[in-house]
Amino acid sequence: MDFSVVIGAVAVGAAIPLVVFGLGERRDAGSTIRRNLRGDGVIVDERVRSLQTPTLDRVIRPAIRSLAERGRRLTPVGWIEALERRVRLAGSPAAWPLERVLAAKVIAGILGVVIALYLLAGSINAFTVVMAAMAGLGGYFVPDLILLGRAKERQQAIALALPDTLDQMTVTVEAGLGFDAALQRVAKNTTGPLSVELKRTLNEVKLGAKRRQALENLVGRTDVEELRHFVYAIKQAEEFGLPVANVLRIQAAELRVKRRQRAEERALKVPVKMVFPLVLCIFPSLFIVLLAPAFIRIGETF
Repeated sequence: MDFSVVIGAVAVGAAIPLVVFGLGERRDAGSTIRRNLRGDGVIVDERVRSLQTPTLDRVIRPAIRSLAERGRRLTPVGWIEALERRVRLAGSPAAWPLERVLAAKVIAGILGVVIALYLLAGSINAFTVVMAAMAGLGGYFVPDLILLGRAKERQQAIALALPDTLDQMTVTVEAGLGFDAALQRVAKNTTGPLSVELKRTLNEVKLGAKRRQALENLVGRTDVEELRHFVYAIKQAEEFGLPVANVLRIQAAELRVKRRQRAEERALKVPVKMVFPLVLCIFPSLFIVLLAPAFIRIGETF
């Protein structure tokens, strides 16, 4: 049998299924077009589709974006950079990105003005206008104060957990693990803001960033003095070839001393802080209880 005849038969056999498949696709496409022209398909109303979307995506989020844009226009560039830094120091909470903070500033400012005008609606004069402006300005800066408080609490938590974290890293490094492996183990076995930041630093290293740059980013996100000194010591140890375990041990000992000194400082501040409640709350009540009978008796006598 001729070889060319065999090849032709195979080609014809392979072409028949392709032709059937192509005709079937055309027939299906034609039936789909005819069904759409007859009106058998579902016609979607854009208004109905829009109303079926959640209210959060349809109304609230566009309103927040609009308010955030107005807040960005009203806020100077330097203030926006400072606000971004406050958000970063507060831990960059997922529920409060910069856009939502700007919208909250605008809403708080408007509420301050409305409340002031409502309370002072009896007389519209220069004093009312000044008070409304001050209330609006105060409400505008309320989110900044909240972020500052959140950032301060987070920094204190990081500074408090850092000595124990360094002790654990010292033990793991002396047991034979490398610095990155020790950092990963400590971040996995601990909780809190410091653990979150260490995990983020390790993720940056895994994505290709240098360890030095990742540690500098860690300092920029936290702005804790003790952590800055620790990162500087690690960088110096890498440059001069010093044992990392010794550096960790020394840093942990110094941070424990600083933590104890900080606790003693707070304990010494307690008597001073107790003066104001004593003078303003306890002493007046005590004087009334002790001297009121004497004054009553003196009044009855004279």
